[in-house]
Amino acid sequence: MTSVARWRKLRTSNPLNERRSALNDYSQHIPLGKATAYVSQYDPTLLCPFPRQLKRTEIGVSKPLPFSGTDLWNGYELSWLNSRGLPQVAMARFFFDCESPFLIESKSFKLYLNSFNQTALNSWTVMQQTLVTDLSVASGRPVGVELMTLDDAEPRLSVLPGDCLDDLDLPLDNYQLQPAGLKADADSPVAEILHSHLLKSNCLVTNQPDWGSVLIEYRGARIDREALLRYLISFRQHNEFHEQCVERIFVDIKRYCQPQELSVQAWYTRRGGLDINPFRTNCAREPRLLRLVRQ
Repeated sequence: MTSVARWRKLRTSNPLNERRSALNDYSQHIPLGKATAYVSQYDPTLLCPFPRQLKRTEIGVSKPLPFSGTDLWNGYELSWLNSRGLPQVAMARFFFDCESPFLIESKSFKLYLNSFNQTALNSWTVMQQTLVTDLSVASGRPVGVELMTLDDAEPRLSVLPGDCLDDLDLPLDNYQLQPAGLKADADSPVAEILHSHLLKSNCLVTNQPDWGSVLIEYRGARIDREALLRYLISFRQHNEFHEQCVERIFVDIKRYCQPQELSVQAWYTRRGGLDINPFRTNCAREPRLLRLVRQ
């Protein structure tokens, strides 16, 4: 059974226990944690979708979603051949709607992009349209793709806005997820931007570390900064994909601190030529197109 057939099985499996059974079968065939062959000819079946709802159910999220948002991926290792056999190189931005039923497992995404390396295409437009088609099919919703020459690639290195939490000198001895410590002062309404570079979680499948920076922009009761930093650090031994961590942060802050407006965005360090920058919001904000020093 191909990867496409497996994700279709996941999509149609119902109820949840049947989906989990299908997921167990599916997980035996994803490339994470396994030796994989290098494929240099175009192969869209390398893409491995992962159902978003399984982890959303775990944190009490169902439709309608309590947020909107985008998973912004930056691709730094994209190459193919033109019609004369001359290699082309590009940087790419990929925009996945958080409403899509599936996210894309990152190693499979890397393998898919590498499958273009010895593939001849007539134009950059054909390359862009091929990416849009394949990724939209795999994720179950239209995906935006931007290709950039290396001279035109933006953004340049940036720093996060707002106040950094990392200089708070906290005693810490617990690195297990603990959202209940989050709190806010209802007598101190504010609008502020906070960030931390201390976000670390582990891959859901391989247990390998994922490093990131997170930005929290909100309006409402003043969030206790020490409690927030303790919470963010409590992800340190938590196993979850990048997108799922950001959704969990959003849901926990909303539940325990009850801001009127909330946006959460993370910038994860690059792996396999890709970095992932999930963004979730309940207001009219747009994701920040920033590239940080660790990316």
